[in-house]
Amino acid sequence: MAAVLRATALLRNAAPCVAAKRAQAATFAARPVRRAQLHSTVVRASYASEQKGPADSLEFRIFFKQQKDGAVVSPWHDIPLYAGDGLVNFICEIPKESAAKMEVATDETNTPIKQDIKKGKLRFYPYNINWNYGLLPQTWEDPAHKNDECDAAGDNDPVDVVEIGSTTCEMGGVYPVKPLGVYAMIDDGELDWKVIAIRADDPLAAKLNDVEDVERELPGELEKVLVWFRDYKMPDGKPANKFGYDNKCMNKEFAMEVIEETHSFYNRLRSGARANTKELSLV
Repeated sequence: MAAVLRATALLRNAAPCVAAKRAQAATFAARPVRRAQLHSTVVRASYASEQKGPADSLEFRIFFKQQKDGAVVSPWHDIPLYAGDGLVNFICEIPKESAAKMEVATDETNTPIKQDIKKGKLRFYPYNINWNYGLLPQTWEDPAHKNDECDAAGDNDPVDVVEIGSTTCEMGGVYPVKPLGVYAMIDDGELDWKVIAIRADDPLAAKLNDVEDVERELPGELEKVLVWFRDYKMPDGKPANKFGYDNKCMNKEFAMEVIEETHSFYNRLRSGARANTKELSLV
């Protein structure tokens, strides 16, 4: 774990929509911080991460293991989506205030975290991302499913999470989070959901249960998220990303529907009911 933390430090200092189905959605009640902290500790203690290959290299990987027996697991397939008490598990790929574009390798066995590659070179954002960023396990944005409101289909990846808490997460860490809202980002014509969430053990978590709470407690934060993801490709000469639903951050209920729907897409893919046409690793 010390090696992973050292690698994370190196990377941190490196260069610079759901269709309108109305399903039953889980409703959050504010949870005491003590209970949330206990739950978070238990989940994080269930998994360990192991670095292979040097940082800032094409060989760098972070693999996940069960703490109890050391068995290698896939963060996408083997860590459950739902964490109980209305929470979901968040896997941190990119710690806040870092620039290395890390991601779960959905086409590799055991889907470890690696650095994205573009034109044979390691990929970095043009500037630091200001939030912890990662994914929801056991979700999948099906490229064969078109969202009519956004006129776009899924991007073939798990659902992304922007965690807006005050603490820097560990690369490869697993954290129960409270979903608060969701943006429908459209990237190169593909739908790429961005769930806004906060760690269950964050000091502010008890006060945040929906998008209006974020606006009250962290005024301007949602707009900052939109602007960052809208503009981050522009320094490379690409156009700004677009957003569905009139650029709105949709509320918690909507976010939970997105999570439920993409979980169902994932289950169909993993079971074989939906053909694996994109050569994804399902182990």
